[in-house]
Amino acid sequence: MVNELFDNKKIDAYMFLSEDNRFYFTHFDTSFGCILVNEKEKYFLTDFRYENAARQMCPDFNIVVVGYSDLYSKVCEILKRMNAKYVGYEDDYITVAEFKNIKSALSEFTLKPASETIARMRAVKTEEELELIAAAENITQKALSKVIPLIKVGITEKEVSAEILFEMIRCGAQSLAFDNIVAFGENSAQPHHKSGNKKLEKNDLILIDIGCKANGYCSDMTRTFTLGEPNSQLISLHSIVAEAQSYALKNIRAGMTCHEADSLAREYLAANGYTKEFGHSLGHGVGINVHEMPRVAKGNSQVLEENMVISVEPGVYIDGLGGVRIEDLVIVKKDGVVNLTPFNKNLNF
Repeated sequence: MVNELFDNKKIDAYMFLSEDNRFYFTHFDTSFGCILVNEKEKYFLTDFRYENAARQMCPDFNIVVVGYSDLYSKVCEILKRMNAKYVGYEDDYITVAEFKNIKSALSEFTLKPASETIARMRAVKTEEELELIAAAENITQKALSKVIPLIKVGITEKEVSAEILFEMIRCGAQSLAFDNIVAFGENSAQPHHKSGNKKLEKNDLILIDIGCKANGYCSDMTRTFTLGEPNSQLISLHSIVAEAQSYALKNIRAGMTCHEADSLAREYLAANGYTKEFGHSLGHGVGINVHEMPRVAKGNSQVLEENMVISVEPGVYIDGLGGVRIEDLVIVKKDGVVNLTPFNKNLNF
């Protein structure tokens, strides 16, 4: 895994400070630390709270115990030992204030932006990561299946959201991947609606967008359905969105650009009269974070690679009426996709 970083010969060593990247390399969740790697050595710097666990969980790393005030002086010492000159750092994570501190402390080295390098590396999942993401998506589906029978006229969005959280934890999640989106009726026209006290009314559309984090990896799925009979426009809208997603799922494959993948659903929706109503991208990468590279969006020329995990989530939103979004999580393969979300997509459950 580390060797892939050094395809870029202009960087001698990398410094990772973010919690996500520390976890990526160590599979150890800590609130403080730093990873230093070159082609031959790996160091994990952390404080006394994690010393014993780090030695057990990260046997391939040299463990260095350090406090926050001494972190950069110790980093400098190790980088000198590595004979590093050019040091890659997380330019999309470091604040301006922290960058000033790092630049001052590491003045003997040339700092090179490296966030895109690690993001592209993380975008292609290992077999172990694919299993963990699939397990998290399975937990999410189990939780939703247990909550759907509890949804009745009069229940509030917040109550449904709370039940989903409870079931996710009970099924093995460590936390939510993001705040649950539970939207009833006209609220479903807001793509990122904040679940509130609105009560479910007869024939309301129900949009549920949820995900959990389990063993460090995220899931994501959306279903839109009803327990009654919505008006004919919403019935038609659900059918069109489902068809757009189905068309995209049948045709996405490794080797196409993110723009091409996005166009599969976007052009289908446009052909049915919905252009402005689909205002977000078709999908995004999912892994340690629920939003990662690649961004499956209009204008993005990045090529989809085998074993990337992406969401496929076309949606149409009409103010004053409602919205429909259907989202599956898939593994990109050379000849298509492996769908991790075989959950009911019918309008009527």
